[in-house]
Amino acid sequence: MAVAAKRKKRKRKCRVVKKTKLVHGHKKVVKVRTCRPKRKPKPPLPPTGTTQPPAPVVSPPPVGTPAPPVPPAPPAPRLKTIQSTIGVYAGTFGAAQAERLLWRAGFGPRPGQVAVLAALDLEGAVMSLTRPSGTAVMDGAEPTVDGQPLDPYGAWYGDTLYWFDRMVRSRHQLIERLALVFHDWWATSNDAVGAVHLMLDQTNVFRTHGLGSFADMAHAITCDPAMLLFLDGISNRANAINENYGRELMELFTLGADRGAYTETDVRQMAKSLSGWDADWIDGTGWANFAWDEVNRWDPTVKTVFGKSGRFTWEDAVNLVISHPLHPSFFVAKLWSYFVADPPSADVAAKLEALYVSSGHKIRPVVEAILCSPEFYEGGRMVKPPAVLAAGMLRALNVTIDDERWVWLMDDCGQRLYYPPDVAGWDDKRWLDTNTVRNRWTLVNEALRGKTITSATWGSYQAETADEAVTRARAFWGNPTLTAETVTSLRDFAATSVPATPSASLRAQRQNALRQLIGASPDYQTC
Repeated sequence: MAVAAKRKKRKRKCRVVKKTKLVHGHKKVVKVRTCRPKRKPKPPLPPTGTTQPPAPVVSPPPVGTPAPPVPPAPPAPRLKTIQSTIGVYAGTFGAAQAERLLWRAGFGPRPGQVAVLAALDLEGAVMSLTRPSGTAVMDGAEPTVDGQPLDPYGAWYGDTLYWFDRMVRSRHQLIERLALVFHDWWATSNDAVGAVHLMLDQTNVFRTHGLGSFADMAHAITCDPAMLLFLDGISNRANAINENYGRELMELFTLGADRGAYTETDVRQMAKSLSGWDADWIDGTGWANFAWDEVNRWDPTVKTVFGKSGRFTWEDAVNLVISHPLHPSFFVAKLWSYFVADPPSADVAAKLEALYVSSGHKIRPVVEAILCSPEFYEGGRMVKPPAVLAAGMLRALNVTIDDERWVWLMDDCGQRLYYPPDVAGWDDKRWLDTNTVRNRWTLVNEALRGKTITSATWGSYQAETADEAVTRARAFWGNPTLTAETVTSLRDFAATSVPATPSASLRAQRQNALRQLIGASPDYQTC
């Protein structure tokens, strides 16, 4: 009986998840039934390549465990100046330019920060963001929910608020902003991963490599447990090849679609090269012990990718896409799009591509060149992503997180951290449309919670003219740059919304309304 019991077939655990698949050349969201694969005993094997595989994950942290430590900033270059191969902005570097830099390369200014940055020259201002050192200082009070310290693992809102708090309080603003850029670039959703600790660990991959080597980042994210789960890396094995990650590695992450960079044969061969990853499903724990199994799961056959042949491993696969002649142009165009509204000219793009390749695929030199470029300061405005807008308002008002409302507020505006809509990331063309503009109004209203003049003090509110009311409301937000048209509209509202000789309570309510209108204005919603 004992032998019979051992041989009894165990029911495999399955779940239905939503995945983005390529169907006849078009992306579609479909429901996929995934099951725990059958396991074979295997000896521990070291990887044959040079990249360190992910450390085994034994179990998710228990409730109440602090978030993983954030790595220190990468060492700054020895050269103490910025070497740009493209044009450098030669205009006045004042408050408006400093403000744009702080919003696009971070999450907006804290009170007084614009003046400090504007007092520097362009290069000094840029390097204050691109060359941080040590462990980030966190300004302000620790986040709380219902008066209790934030639990990043044990609450439904913990992951989003953990990162949102770093956006608000960290002095390493560009590191956090680039982490958001690459979270969108290598989009991974916890809807499919189902493990907060793996998602938080993945964010540290972006922090570690965001100012470093994109090639190193590509290697690290390819063997990242969250990505291995999200795009079925652990389901990709010899004789059962899964093409999901191999296709997206080329189409969305490194080369781009419809550019002639790869063929369907390349996709299949690339997927074989990426095979071999495995993990253990532990009841009550989840996926753990991620490792590359060269003997039992890797496809050892000769593959031909981009016209090159060999017994390629996953490391070779990453090297192949990074060394592809169309990768630099994809990288530069995509990175540029996060910082400048209009695409770069052919000349600018070519010079940035050459800089990227000559630097050894380093990200920081390209970012520094972009942040010093005339196009950055003279180009059109960009809509602030919801997370950036929300964090920036809290920074401007010196507010820290005290409840979970920021999760659903950002979600209503179209961006919940760790939950991008699909593998292509968020669509920034939808940041400001008829579906989100009302929610952005609510977001501003919630940022002003506790910062408005209440009825208890209306009666003692000071006398002020319409112009003085607008000036005071602008100062409340840190004197953000406003167009002449917006200022005129605010003054007209201040002059006509109350009687010619308003009571103290009406003046107070007018001031509250002006603060709301400035925060919700087109000028504040963009940068």
